[in-house]
Amino acid sequence: MSSGIDADIALDAAVVLSLGMTRLLGHGAGLAGRGAEALAALAAGRAEARAAALAEVRTHERALRETVERNARIAALAETRAKIGADVPLPGRLDPAERSAAELTAWCAATDPVLDEAERRLSEHLAAQVGAQIFAVPAEGLTAEAGGGAPPPPHTGDVREHLEKILARLLPDAGEAERREVAEAARLLAGAATPADAEGVLQEVRLRIQDANRRTRERRDEERRRAAERDAAEQAEAERRYVLDSITGAFEDMGYEVQAGFETLTAEDGTVTLTKGAWPDHSVRMRVDDAAHVRASMVRERPAESEDDRRVDVEREREWCEAFEAARERLAGEGIRSDVAWRLEPGVRELPVSAEARQTRGRAAQRERSRERHT
Repeated sequence: MSSGIDADIALDAAVVLSLGMTRLLGHGAGLAGRGAEALAALAAGRAEARAAALAEVRTHERALRETVERNARIAALAETRAKIGADVPLPGRLDPAERSAAELTAWCAATDPVLDEAERRLSEHLAAQVGAQIFAVPAEGLTAEAGGGAPPPPHTGDVREHLEKILARLLPDAGEAERREVAEAARLLAGAATPADAEGVLQEVRLRIQDANRRTRERRDEERRRAAERDAAEQAEAERRYVLDSITGAFEDMGYEVQAGFETLTAEDGTVTLTKGAWPDHSVRMRVDDAAHVRASMVRERPAESEDDRRVDVEREREWCEAFEAARERLAGEGIRSDVAWRLEPGVRELPVSAEARQTRGRAAQRERSRERHT
């Protein structure tokens, strides 16, 4: 062991998945019950029980994510419905709390075809809406409107009906700009003089719809990418908080004081200080980076002035080393594994003096030199 420590941290899968479940459910910090079961089985060394519990956690976490995705799709379709004023029924969003994985999976399977049908009907409504904006005459009058009694494009039947079938391919959540570009092309159909002219317009409408749908899918992909980034950032913060809370609890139970709690890790340098009542001249500076790396070292609050001070240093270093090993064992039971990558043995070097103490001594020396200059 050492008074200088550099260790890598790895969270157990049960912790990672359980923290994800906790976030998705919108609950406060802490492990979900199934994750706790997996960790308990891990601590007890029951491999089969752990594997079963972990598989259940994975299944439930996957079902939760699928439910959240459906809820988001329902919300997006509801927004589109409101924008275009469509009377299309949508299923209500599901609160996944207290639902089993099987219930969530069954709800997702039953909801998917309903959402597909709602999206189809919204597209049809949008198509009819655009068609009505273009042709202010009944459908049976469209032929005359399309070119003085000229017949409709071959194999298409009624021109307006054929246009609306094409327009129905436009994704319902296409943006206002995309819809406007499609409508501008479709308006040219009213002035088509021949079936060939009408077919040319319809082809332009098809191309604009393809482009609009491409941009809409790109926007969906970008929104999913941003959502994934937010999810990853929230997960990383949840893991960081879990590590910090666990470390805080472990050392506090061993009689250490964590100055200002680990909330100071939101400060720029991300460093905290561990102290004990029996340590008037010593403290441990600890830094935790992104729940994946921990560095710790013992420092002095004032310079060592004698051999006895240095003997006490070594004793304090050994005490800290033992505490760190005990904390590692406890944290392993909570799903936090730490692999020491670098260590400095007690007594190998003189303990550094804390920055605050150096600054205090520097200011005192400056004051003393100033007094000497003025006497």
